[in-house]
Amino acid sequence: MRIHYLLLALLFLFSMSVPGKGVFISALQKYFCKIRSGRCAVLGCLPKEEQIGHCSLTGRKCCRKKK
Repeated sequence: MRIHYLLLALLFLFSMSVPGKGVFISALQKYFCKIRSGRCAVLGCLPKEEQIGHCSLTGRKCCRKKK
């Protein structure tokens, strides 16, 4: 039974992001952008779009058409 606690702790440690990388967090942000019917823009949103969030920690923006 103790091995389960050890495996759970290791799984938790490996799922945490490394400082400066944020791979797990960026993947979640991209997923939530797609759910909100948005797209990830590298530089910025187009004139007929509005920013609804971020797609990564590096500054990519989540954009969708204005309503």
